[in-house]
Amino acid sequence: MTSAAADRSGPPRFSIVSAVYDVAPYLDDFIASIEAQSFPLDRIEILAVDDGSTDDSLARLRAWSERRPGLVTVLTKPNGGQASARNLGMRQAQGEWVTFTDPDDMIEPGYLTAVDEFLRKNPDTDLVGCRRILYWDSTKETSEHPLEHHFALGDRVVDLDESPTLFYASAPCAFVPLARVRDLGIEFDEELKPSFEDAHMLGRYLLALPAPRVGFLASADYLYRRRGDSTSEGSFTDTGRYTTVPRRGYLDLLRRGAERRGGVPAWVQNLVIYDLSWSLAYQDRAAGAGGGPRGAVAEEFHDLLAEITTHLDPDVIANFNARTIPYIWREILAHGYGPPGWRPQGVVRDRRDRAAQLDRVRYRYTGDLPAEEFVVDGVRVEPLHSKSRDLDYFERLVLRERIAWVPRGNLTASLDGVPVEVWPSDPRPPFRDKPPGWVKPKKQKRQDSRQDRLLRRFARTRVARHYLRHAWVLIDRVHDADDSAEHLFHWIRKNRPKTNAWFVIEKGTPDHKRLKSQGIRRVVPYDSLLWKLLMLNCEHLISSHADAAITNPPGLKTLIPSPKWRYSFLNHGVIKDDLSAWLNPKNAEIFVTSTPGEYESICGEGTRYVYTSKETVLSGMPRFDKVREVGLRFPPEQRDLILIAPTWRNWLVAPLAPGSQRRKLVDGFTETEFVKQWRAVLCAPDLGELAERHGLTVATLLHPNLQAVREELELPSYVTSFGFVGHDVRELFARSRVVVTDYSSMAFNAAYIDRPVVYFQFDHEAMFGGAHVGRGGYFKYERDGYGPVTYEADRALAAIREVVDRGPEPAEEYRQRIAEAFPQRDGRCSERLYEAIVASARPVGASGTVSAGPVRPNPA
Repeated sequence: MTSAAADRSGPPRFSIVSAVYDVAPYLDDFIASIEAQSFPLDRIEILAVDDGSTDDSLARLRAWSERRPGLVTVLTKPNGGQASARNLGMRQAQGEWVTFTDPDDMIEPGYLTAVDEFLRKNPDTDLVGCRRILYWDSTKETSEHPLEHHFALGDRVVDLDESPTLFYASAPCAFVPLARVRDLGIEFDEELKPSFEDAHMLGRYLLALPAPRVGFLASADYLYRRRGDSTSEGSFTDTGRYTTVPRRGYLDLLRRGAERRGGVPAWVQNLVIYDLSWSLAYQDRAAGAGGGPRGAVAEEFHDLLAEITTHLDPDVIANFNARTIPYIWREILAHGYGPPGWRPQGVVRDRRDRAAQLDRVRYRYTGDLPAEEFVVDGVRVEPLHSKSRDLDYFERLVLRERIAWVPRGNLTASLDGVPVEVWPSDPRPPFRDKPPGWVKPKKQKRQDSRQDRLLRRFARTRVARHYLRHAWVLIDRVHDADDSAEHLFHWIRKNRPKTNAWFVIEKGTPDHKRLKSQGIRRVVPYDSLLWKLLMLNCEHLISSHADAAITNPPGLKTLIPSPKWRYSFLNHGVIKDDLSAWLNPKNAEIFVTSTPGEYESICGEGTRYVYTSKETVLSGMPRFDKVREVGLRFPPEQRDLILIAPTWRNWLVAPLAPGSQRRKLVDGFTETEFVKQWRAVLCAPDLGELAERHGLTVATLLHPNLQAVREELELPSYVTSFGFVGHDVRELFARSRVVVTDYSSMAFNAAYIDRPVVYFQFDHEAMFGGAHVGRGGYFKYERDGYGPVTYEADRALAAIREVVDRGPEPAEEYRQRIAEAFPQRDGRCSERLYEAIVASARPVGASGTVSAGPVRPNPA
């Protein structure tokens, strides 16, 4: 096989234009995948455009060009972005078809051959789109692209006007005829950043054609590398995503479609909705809920969205099925920017509390709350619990959702006097693209394992039900305890011994050994056979945590696919921020709160949580009873610690492995700004001198997620390190002269027993910008906190010095705040919570229904 350009009988069949910028670590894979092609290399040309790389990418490209002079041409330019680099390469390309393979990706050996054969069979194709496969750089594993279903029917040519749910928008794995693109004057928009330049370029090209025909090529695999430093993730924090992209990208395509076709083609609308949905997803997800545009940028984004939605057909929005999106997003696009006063055609009855004999009904609306009427079994009723939650996106209220709990029965409803339907769930879009003669496959029955069948059978036996029936299962973390669930468990054993309570903890852990050594018989190893039998008979699942390992354990997914237990979330700290994106799907029957502010933030009018006064309980966490008990044992003269207790950061730990609650710290943790800032406090000579002068000990209490590197922090000899395992953490708070933390709810533990607090928040912009979990909530540290808030290490040290010199009690300002936050510090949190759990499972009864009398026929 030759690669000399002089041996070509005509122009190259394919031009591969690759925009290169600082991808040296990936170039070997890219080059190898090109050279491994089964298609003759003398019929292609590579135009590698170095866009001002700062690593050795250019050197590697030149070495490749010297080795393959007839194949590779290297072009260079100052850094100007991917679009400008591609345009430079495209202007010098000579091939019949051009593609824009990214230099950190790879193509399978038969990739170009498959494209060539497809074009020979389908010469009237306007664009060929190849199948993308996600290649995860961290694990070297592959997974399906979100648009994999576009290739489910194999290789085919599609007229987009006839199949409007389809589109293709990825330039790296698309092939377009070079001469036609040039004749149409189509290039990449060099001002369109940080994303959508591919979709914009290909969309403009296809809109310029009378009937765009796209080849979906399932037989050509493109490996799309997902890097840890990928710009695709970073684009969501770039203001251009919310200004330039909607204006120069979405709106430009929509306007062109309207001008050239007399109406925007549905495939263009679907393309815009698809890309826009990722911005909505970023806003919704727990880790980024507070991110995205703010202030003037957010205002501009909403102004652009208001114009964008005027180009979107309600039917296209309703039928969008390129990816699964929440129905609420469809309502935002269809009604969120229209005139106020929109009412839905139906309400959703989506949850049933069989024990309490209540149903949850919800619907969304804009403007004022409609006049709602619920009729159950012919009797007009008022909701027993209700709220409207504000659905704000990017700092603007776009919809409201009404949530109401009504008695169970035959339900009818009307809004503003207009009868509406009652749906079991939000409407779903139609099934995705189907081939001729397609028949919906029969749903496969779940295949039970023999062990699952035997366990279910044994769980129903007289012996098993004698010991396990109506079980209350309590668990803190999978691998440690000594939190609210354990304290409630001990209270139940002592005060309500007839309740069938069990405690679950991973076998072999220190807390498991501790509990067993205390002679407690009802301690069950997590993921054991006894645990599975217990969960088959579980009536109440009660935990201080809400991770999937607790609420949806992997070991039970086949055994108990539809759990019937009632989940009570005890909370492991007072919630300050808006964690609704994470906690709403947990469907807790009991949601424990500890302060009036926290209670209102969960079930109050307008909050984003789906929980109402039905689920939310202001009982205080059971562990506060123990905190109070221990705190009373340490008078001022015995408070001998300056306790430094930083919490974790989402960006400092790897994602949780499925079914686990253990987190691994990122590489290079000890070199992070987090460690540098906290060491600046802990290693300050002033701190050691202050402690010595007052006869105190400087101590650290690291969050469990940070314990693994405790020994690597190289702290001074005067610093004593404590952990959550092997120490009574409550005693550490009780012994504290001052507790220094950042954002941790541990400050509430200190405040609960009147211990002074200092906040050190050097990275507050990142935390409050949505980089951690959740968005900012009702709690404002300067206004509501229990001590001074500092942002630099020297200010934190000064605040610590002032607090210690003043004495063991909080300043008067903070004592007042503490008293308002905890009006009931009486040692009865467990008792109140137990009674609330029992009451939640009782039928409401007729006395709980507020009736407005029987419904009479409308005379009209």
